[in-house]
Amino acid sequence: MTAKIAYDEVEVGTELPARTFPVTRATLVRYAGASGDFNPIHWNEKFAVEVGLPDVIAHGMFTMAEAIRVVTDWAGDPAAVVEYGVRFTKPVVVPNDDTGALIEVAAKVAAKLDDGLVRVDLTATSAGQKVLGMSRAVVRLA
Repeated sequence: MTAKIAYDEVEVGTELPARTFPVTRATLVRYAGASGDFNPIHWNEKFAVEVGLPDVIAHGMFTMAEAIRVVTDWAGDPAAVVEYGVRFTKPVVVPNDDTGALIEVAAKVAAKLDDGLVRVDLTATSAGQKVLGMSRAVVRLA
């Protein structure tokens, strides 16, 4: 499938609308149930601290999924994303309070490739720290 955005109308440097995604402990419990990943570092503060983490952390795949939403919302079709990869650089620490953490995501078109494809580079941060590195998606535009 292709995106609803026309390849000819997109320029290198085009910024996608930035988004902020809240993450609470309840979010992590729901994600654990959906994914089957019940590692205690994602829900047990005592265990997380004992293994050297500052607190409970969000699942890496959850963080990755939230970040790509910026691209899929912009493209208008999740199936337009033909490639996506990241490196996990820092964990998203989720405190046990009503606020939780925020994942802030910005993205821009970094390159126009052949055959209607563009590369989008993403920047994801939480608490002022970059949580995903080398975050890139290739998207097929109309």
